[in-house]
Amino acid sequence: MSAKENWPSQKITPDDLLKMAREAARRSYAPYSRFHVGAAMLFEGDEVIQSCNVENASYGITICAERSGVVIMVSQGKRKPLAIAVAGSHEDRDDYMTLACPPCGACRQTLMEFNPDILVVMASKDGAKVWELRKLLPHSFTLDPD
Repeated sequence: MSAKENWPSQKITPDDLLKMAREAARRSYAPYSRFHVGAAMLFEGDEVIQSCNVENASYGITICAERSGVVIMVSQGKRKPLAIAVAGSHEDRDDYMTLACPPCGACRQTLMEFNPDILVVMASKDGAKVWELRKLLPHSFTLDPD
């Protein structure tokens, strides 16, 4: 079975979630890189949390859209996202927000902490594509040796 066949919602499609991520990217704060990223995280009951990247002049404290979403999720008492869509690109490109925008390594590791089976949605020229996080980060760090 493909990741798209295991999609956890009857109501919200991968394309819908990607559209929500694009909306969130438009709200990002990226004055330095001009690389706007949005994320939309799907939970049971078809609840969605949107988030975006927030840059800082001190680049090290910039927060990615995905980890920003995790902060919102945890602050709301949620612990298990089922899927996350990530969208974004450099604002000077003609194909702005139409190419794949995979989560960075730190975001992949952070998402693994809460649900190694989360589905990751990214744009492609053919529409939304769905990957399993385990395949994007096959050897994640864990404190559980098994």
